[in-house]
Amino acid sequence: MGTSTHTIDAVRHIPLYYSNADSHNSALTLILALKPEWKESQDTIEFNRFKDGITNTLLKATNKLPGLSQSEVDSEAILLRAYGKDTDILIDREKETLSHSFLAQNGLAPPLLARFENGLLYKYIQGDVCTPADLRERAIWRGVARRLGEWHATLSISSISKTVSLGAQNGNGHAISSHNEPMSSNEATSLLTPGKPLPNMWTVMQKWVHALPTATSAEKTRQEELQHELEWLFDLLGETPGITPETQYVFAHCDLLSGNVIVHPPTSSTPSNNKSDGVVLTDHAATVSFIDYEYATAAPASFDLSNHFAEWGGLECDFTVLPTRSVRRAFLKEYLDSFNTHLNRSPKETDLDELFDQVDKFRCVPGLYWGIWALIQAQISLIDFDYATYAEIRLGEYFAWKKELSGERKNSGEEAPVRERRWAEE
Repeated sequence: MGTSTHTIDAVRHIPLYYSNADSHNSALTLILALKPEWKESQDTIEFNRFKDGITNTLLKATNKLPGLSQSEVDSEAILLRAYGKDTDILIDREKETLSHSFLAQNGLAPPLLARFENGLLYKYIQGDVCTPADLRERAIWRGVARRLGEWHATLSISSISKTVSLGAQNGNGHAISSHNEPMSSNEATSLLTPGKPLPNMWTVMQKWVHALPTATSAEKTRQEELQHELEWLFDLLGETPGITPETQYVFAHCDLLSGNVIVHPPTSSTPSNNKSDGVVLTDHAATVSFIDYEYATAAPASFDLSNHFAEWGGLECDFTVLPTRSVRRAFLKEYLDSFNTHLNRSPKETDLDELFDQVDKFRCVPGLYWGIWALIQAQISLIDFDYATYAEIRLGEYFAWKKELSGERKNSGEEAPVRERRWAEE
């Protein structure tokens, strides 16, 4: 896994803002700043709004010049993604830009064309956006497993993180990085994960816990409770090994919900198949790409995998359709085949069993991760989504798992919750 040389300064910056209140005009101004050659034909520029996300505004800009086919129009299309209100509390936008740029250099993301004051402009990828039901189709999940194995095997986490020496301090008693630079206030969260790459998914959660509202005694109590749970969970899972010693932490997407998986159109070499709305439904592996890298960070592979499995149920959290043990095992075998191929590594007989057990242990983490996230979104977001209810559902996943782990649920005679029952199905 090589070292990246890209910098955020290499990405063009346009000093303009997108405004939801004046969507068309502000978007048009941004697009024309990027593509001044479209100015003479601006009457044929169209914007289509995607509604899959619950954090950002995403617009597809096309110039439907006369005589062009839809494929030709799409080949020049641009995506405009504007950040949601106050989401910088949750997301490191500079790291997101670095991640996108690095992924594009490695052929795993669309070219990043420019950044503007509150968003990014990048090339449109031709293909179909998945639904939660699509993720459960064998051809799709095989494609996702293969692509994720490639990500985890080939992408260097040094492009988005650095390692703080364990116990290293400067003359003032402040921790210092491996480059002998004083740590930023954000990096001080490394106290949770000494010796691990920074930032990582644990320190991201720590940052979010610090950002929780504490105006009332109930809010303060809840923040303290979640801080305790985060520390307890890291003590339990923080030293989970990776597939190899070098991959205990990988370059993880950390948000592989259906809307961030794009299925590419079949090529002439694709086996004969049936399609539903352009999505391949046969037994072969579809070719997919991942988009939106807001939450990409160093993380155990088991977190990225368990988080993706949780997204099979969609934002509605339909636990009845999560992958069963046999499906998870088949997915992880596909993932490992890709991971080992891209690392040119000979697999061990125990790889699959070990990874399966690690993902099983990490099944609780996405509920805590997105539960804390949603508590913050409930305070800041202007998007019409019931974040407060979503937070309780996701935190409920975590606490139900904890009662299962401790035996409290069984000892009390309660019935196992739907999610735990589904997860245990063969």
